[in-house]
Amino acid sequence: QAQLVESGGGLVQPGGSLRLSCTAAKSLSILNDMGWYRQAPGGQREMVARISKRGATKYADFVKGRVAMSRNNAEHSVYLRMNNLTAEDTAVYYCYLQRWRLGDIWGQGTQVTVSS
Repeated sequence: QAQLVESGGGLVQPGGSLRLSCTAAKSLSILNDMGWYRQAPGGQREMVARISKRGATKYADFVKGRVAMSRNNAEHSVYLRMNNLTAEDTAVYYCYLQRWRLGDIWGQGTQVTVSS
């Protein structure tokens, strides 16, 4: 019954790529800003990328040029393509849906581990 379900994480070698997916429950409206956030062990949750209802994107400086967020509203999904991954990208990645006064929604997270 999770409303946002992430997938696509896993173990990848440095320099490798992954594509994360987040699929929302069909009963949930996703026509709002969405985002990907990450939290490394011992660290704070930080924004990686955000995307507007119409597809405008914003990226954190530490990933800009290496990641691309997209959305497919018909598929009720958002994606995060990540290239040239480094060990510093190791974190749990969370999908986010902004809902203002309805209450923001977070997925359970998907683990990304970048290691040889």
